[in-house]
Amino acid sequence: MNILTENFSTPYHSAPFDQIKNEDYLPAFKELIQKSEEEIDLIVNNSDDATFENTIEALAFSGEQLDRASNIFFNLNSAETSDELQQIAQEVSPILTEYSSKISQNEALFNRIKKVYDEREKYNLNEEQEMLLNETYKGFVRSGALLNEEDKEKLKNISMDLSIKSLKFGQNVLASTNNYFKHISNKEDLAGIPEAIIDQYAEEAKERNLEGWVVTLQYPSYIPFMTYAENRELRKELALANGKKSFNGGEYDNQNLIKEILNLKLQKAELLGYENYADYVLEERMAKSPTKVLDFLNELLTKAKPYAEKEIEELKSLAKADGIDEMQGYDHAFYAEKLRKAKYDLNDEELKPYFPLEQVQEAVFGLSKQLFGLTFVEKHDVPKYHEDVKVYEVNENGDFKSLLYVDYFPRKGKRAGAWMTSYKNQYKKDGENSRPHISIVCNFSKPTKDTPSLLTFQEVTTLFHEFGHALHGMLANTQYPNLSGTSVKWDFVELPSQFLENFCYEPEFLKTFAKHYKTGEVLPDEKIEKIALSKNFMEGYQTMRQLGFGILDMNYHTKVGELENKSVKEFEDYYTKATQLYPSNAETAMSPSFSHIFQGGYSAGYYSYKWAEVLDADAFQYFKENGIFNPEIAAKYKILLSSGGTKDPMELYKNFRGSEPKVESLLKRAFG
Repeated sequence: MNILTENFSTPYHSAPFDQIKNEDYLPAFKELIQKSEEEIDLIVNNSDDATFENTIEALAFSGEQLDRASNIFFNLNSAETSDELQQIAQEVSPILTEYSSKISQNEALFNRIKKVYDEREKYNLNEEQEMLLNETYKGFVRSGALLNEEDKEKLKNISMDLSIKSLKFGQNVLASTNNYFKHISNKEDLAGIPEAIIDQYAEEAKERNLEGWVVTLQYPSYIPFMTYAENRELRKELALANGKKSFNGGEYDNQNLIKEILNLKLQKAELLGYENYADYVLEERMAKSPTKVLDFLNELLTKAKPYAEKEIEELKSLAKADGIDEMQGYDHAFYAEKLRKAKYDLNDEELKPYFPLEQVQEAVFGLSKQLFGLTFVEKHDVPKYHEDVKVYEVNENGDFKSLLYVDYFPRKGKRAGAWMTSYKNQYKKDGENSRPHISIVCNFSKPTKDTPSLLTFQEVTTLFHEFGHALHGMLANTQYPNLSGTSVKWDFVELPSQFLENFCYEPEFLKTFAKHYKTGEVLPDEKIEKIALSKNFMEGYQTMRQLGFGILDMNYHTKVGELENKSVKEFEDYYTKATQLYPSNAETAMSPSFSHIFQGGYSAGYYSYKWAEVLDADAFQYFKENGIFNPEIAAKYKILLSSGGTKDPMELYKNFRGSEPKVESLLKRAFG
């Protein structure tokens, strides 16, 4: 018996992590693909005429077990991977890509879909059904349903190749990150670094059977070092190592892969009748075109750059006092922290005791109750994939709403960063509202034997960010799984996450949970005021950084031909030049580890972080004007969250806000 092909007999039909063996995956995928293909055959071979119910709806609900197995496998490959899982991923990815290509290029299936689409006027469809029909039809056309047989085969091969190369890109970044560590044996080299961080470095060394201290390129290790270490040469060494990830010509170099991935994407776009990959992607986004995106990014660039340059001048004067005539990128975090301390008398280590992870989690749970009526109860009978993971039952007025998995600490098998994902979608079928299983994965500092996990303020906002995504998933209340939760236009998906971050800066809310983990003392008013004031600290610099990523991404996906005559490094330097505030270093490049666009789903979509910032600034402004816990506005916002992808996002937004979002809301928040 293969557990992945059975109906799960676990509590809440949750993923049976404790029973799955690695050898289950490949046979399970093969069996479930066959089962899903049989479901498709039933739709195609139905002797009745194609209708919305027997074709469009039937397709929306097909392949559920395969989706669940895929979610389990690929989520674990990000959060708890191993060499064996990575090897299985290399085998599984092309099989799944071939399966989805087979469906999207099934002529008989598409003919039935097209018949329903062409005759849609005769069906009395509600708004969600209409959206499902349009999305299904467009999805097939965008997957090549109107291509001839030869081009369909080409498209299938391109898609398979892309899935393998994207996977390889991520594996190279992970290996490149894990391969480097800095062993420090002289404690003087750690001058300036807080003791709690030094203790972490000591524990890392101990785990490697080394004396002294070890710094890695994992963010909870790397960022504090760059922020506090007085030893400039070591900061430079670490920054160079970080900037060389998958860019050092070795086994894990990604430069050729970047060119191969971009060329495959261009081939795909051209086959489908688009000028470039960005045109293909943006047809399905709020922004609609590369021109509109670049205009948006350049407008922000023009307005933000003077603020950014002024910020850097302040840092340079601090560095000059230390005898540094030309500041480099690896000096930025160190002097920004010095300036923050001088301006706001705040540093992360001072604030961390007020933000133990458990308290911050309780705060976000409490906020969810106040705004949306949700409660959270930890469950110990639900299987977990690692002992660090906790599972919560989420209820609303006594009704089961969702499972929530939280996985907070770094491990060797976990990729860097933070993300929200789903193990099971929400949908309504046969009179039942089948609820979602949502997961948040982060990389916060682990507790030590003496201290709980204490978060930097940035990590506090990270937890709120991911929890905003989680709320989008947990509150889902749609008919169809493929329109549920975060299944929305990509440049709309960051609104819920970035919106929730705003609460972290509100004194009224901060006072409810920012309490010293030893004494229970509430974070003093002057520090709360400084946090609120520091919200826009280095906002110009951060904006330029994000704009640089967005502009680079858009140019990669509109001007890939230029890479025939340019190296990845030359291309990156050229298109980020206007946003760069420090000298470029010939030995480093960020593109070879830019996983968001070469492994994740942000290809031609990185601009959406800034786009969503306009949405979130405008949405929160609405709350600010009427009270940040205003129940009527929270109820309207809850409708936006629970609607998923059932309506055009601009329509959803206007229903909530009463008007389109205004870029001025972001500029006002960022620069006053």
